[in-house]
Parts: sequence; C-alpha cells; structure tokens
Amino acid sequence: MSILFNLQAVDVRYGNVHALCGAALAIRAGERVALVGANGSGKSTMLRLLHGLVAPSSGRIERERELRQAMLFQRPHMLRTSAQNNVALGLWLRGLRWREARGQALQALLRVGLADIAARNAKTLSGGQQQRLALARAWALKPDVLLLDEPTASLDPHAKREVEALVADFAASHGEGHDAKGPQHAMTVIFSSHNLGQVKRLASRVIYLEHGRVLADLPVHEFFNGPLQQTHPAAHLFVKGELV
Repeated sequence: MSILFNLQAVDVRYGNVHALCGAALAIRAGERVALVGANGSGKSTMLRLLHGLVAPSSGRIERERELRQAMLFQRPHMLRTSAQNNVALGLWLRGLRWREARGQALQALLRVGLADIAARNAKTLSGGQQQRLALARAWALKPDVLLLDEPTASLDPHAKREVEALVADFAASHGEGHDAKGPQHAMTVIFSSHNLGQVKRLASRVIYLEHGRVLADLPVHEFFNGPLQQTHPAAHLFVKGELV
C-alpha cells in the first residue's frame, strides 16, 4: 500500500501550548486509523495537521499528491439553506454546473437516507441528521481520505449506530464513481474517538496520544488484546479507564 502521509519529528505549537511533540508516523492507503487519548492529547491537532488546516511548527509532513480529502467535525457547520443545497455547493465549487451538482447531491442524500428531507433547511435538522448530511457532503466529493473528529460524540445511541454504519460502508465501497484519473486505492479513514467500542468496530490500527506524543501505534487487535501493560503502560491505563 502506498504511503499517503509521512510525519517526521513533527511539532505543532499554539503559542506556549505544545499540541504535538515529535510525532513520527506513516499512514498508508486503505487503513482505518483511530486516534485515541484523553482530552488535550493532540487528537484534533493531528487531524487538522493531516488535513492541512495547521502547519508543523518544526519537523516535516509529506503527502501523496492530488489526494482528495474531506474532514468532518464533531459539530458540522450547516449553511442556512436546504440539505440538498448544502451538498450541492461543494460540488459546484469543484466545477460542476449547478443543475448537475444538485442532481448528484440528491444521490448523496439518498445514500445516507436523507433524500426525503432534501428540501428542509439544514439548520432545522437533528444532530444525527446533520452528521449524516455532513457525511453526504463528504461522500459526494469522493474523497480518498476521510477524517473525522469525534463524529458521534454528541449523538444518541441510535444516531451513533447510523453514522458508524455509514462510515464503514463508505470505506468498504470506495471507488464507485471515481474517474479514471483518480487514485484507485481504498478509502483511508482517520478518526478520533473516546468510544473504545467504536474504535474496535471501525479501526484497523490504533494510535494512542498523550500530551502531544505518540505513545502507542498498534493494530487494533493487538491494542486491545496484546500485552499493553508491559509494552505501553500509559495506553493500558487509558484502555482500563484509569487514565482520563
């Protein structure tokens, strides 16, 4: 699998705050990477760094060229217009004619089960519906990399299951509708979560962060079933719920 992101001794500082410290890792195409750790451990900063929203204060990050990326935040911003227009705008900005953009937007809403509320103002939707709408906006752009910052943290259990199922389905079915010039590898999903059950269900790899440092980077089965207590004691305490 090709390497999409390669971080080499990356620091990110916000004034006196050291949000990432000496981060070194590589993320390959098709991986499903979970970022875990306590609040303030650097998860959101890592996602923003990978998406290009923040730059390293020192160190280096290399990206594969011409990646299509989309990022979802814990509370997605909704434009004060219809759900269909919220999706169509991104496609229009990519160069589609408005009529074609609205047509593809409706297909994206159908994919996430929101076609019946296409004409409703997005601001009036429930939290779960808004997160599904944000996923529709991302899916419509056919990203190679999908980044999600605590995508289900504020949702009820039913809405969490719906969003999880959509993320898993998007990753599994990536490639549908890609043009011949686009990358052909599977979708890469990188997400932060405090829900360890969700991490088990969605991730193939787990990265544990503490105070901006990467302290564990393991396959998901090894993270939850390996000898963490001996090899990565801080991560072990976090998994046991003894480090918050």
